Amino acid sequence: MKRIALLSLSLFASAQAATITIATVNNPDMVTMQKLTPEFNKKYPDINVKWVVLPENELRQKITLDVASGAGSFDIATVGAYEVPIWAKNGWLKPLTPLFSKNPAIASSYKLNDVLPGVRGALTVKGQLYAVPFYAESSMTFYNKDLFKAAGLTMPANPTWKQIQSFAAKIHNPSKGVYGICLRGLPGWGENMAVFSTVVNTFGGRWFDQNWNAQLNSPAWKNAMTFYVDTIRKYGPPGATSNGFTENLTLMSQGKCGMWVDATVAAGFLSDPSSSKITKSVGFAAAPVGTTPRGNAWYWSWNLAIPKSTKQEDAAFKFITWATSQEYIALVAKTKGTWASVPPGTRTSTYNNANYKKAAGAFSAQVLSSISKADVNKATKDPVPYTGIQYVAIPEFQALGTQVGQYLAGAISGQTTVDQALKQAQEAAQRVAKEGGYQK
Repeated sequence: MKRIALLSLSLFASAQAATITIATVNNPDMVTMQKLTPEFNKKYPDINVKWVVLPENELRQKITLDVASGAGSFDIATVGAYEVPIWAKNGWLKPLTPLFSKNPAIASSYKLNDVLPGVRGALTVKGQLYAVPFYAESSMTFYNKDLFKAAGLTMPANPTWKQIQSFAAKIHNPSKGVYGICLRGLPGWGENMAVFSTVVNTFGGRWFDQNWNAQLNSPAWKNAMTFYVDTIRKYGPPGATSNGFTENLTLMSQGKCGMWVDATVAAGFLSDPSSSKITKSVGFAAAPVGTTPRGNAWYWSWNLAIPKSTKQEDAAFKFITWATSQEYIALVAKTKGTWASVPPGTRTSTYNNANYKKAAGAFSAQVLSSISKADVNKATKDPVPYTGIQYVAIPEFQALGTQVGQYLAGAISGQTTVDQALKQAQEAAQRVAKEGGYQK
């Protein structure tokens, strides 16, 4: 009888267990989240977790197709600041505000008001929260102080792109495996276009004018693309069109880049002795400016959301609130052995934490400043009918940005000229504006 009773209990427990599938990007912070699954299971032993970890471009395609069709393959989706308001309006995501009301114990410990107001606001549509932020970021300049010292150079706190290019020329020494600068060349609206769009902004360009006429054939776009292509081809590593965030992070952390302009989240990785060889020589500065300071640094957040099609709403809510909590941030610090490696940019308490200030003192103020200054409503010199800094907040931009990123990559690799790339890009943008019904 005992054996039968135990078997019955086991079957009951198995029946009660929930299984959630999480789709996430293969960024280092998310890989850490996956590795800490056993810690989540200690708190919630009745929830099984399955992971789908993919490169950024592939992740976006799979998640977008799944949530749009209601297929229900994923219970939790890692989505960007761009997707959240669009997907919420489409009815693809579960609103989280009712779930916080339904779970007062979780709401109390989670402390939603501790999340930075701007970050929280970007995830709120018509008073409803639709995602919680895993980390938030802007962009900044990283440089190798040892290489700068050897070349007799001094990095200003607020460099210009012209200065950055001149520094790259003096540091570039490929015979010794050192490249003047590493920049994203990998095609994708969230890859090479994330950085390049900020170059366009600060060179005075915009995607569309107020009547939704495409502006990619403007002098500002030509100046920006010519500059970006020349800088990478002359002073970047070979095969740059294969390098996105992850690849350039590896190059920079191995001491092979004199400079790198990219996401502020990389500051923690470059300061982590377990993953970086330049912890003592990495320096930090603001993202470069061109002819205008507008839109020189982007705003982004990676967030955890629950697709409307999930059958495991409660279990999914428990995971996303655990993985974005103060408790989780402290767990990462303990696991990594340093507060410099915790997911940044989301909580006031992180920046008020004495341990974080001590560990991340070299870059925390710069990161917070960059995030605070980034304004999705004032990202261009001339007025525009859209919001977004490194993206245009319309559903069609995901495809358009990637298409233009492919044209940019073609110019970087030498397969096409800048003029040819811009002609194709202008036609693609104009087509989106017409077919999308944006032009009156």
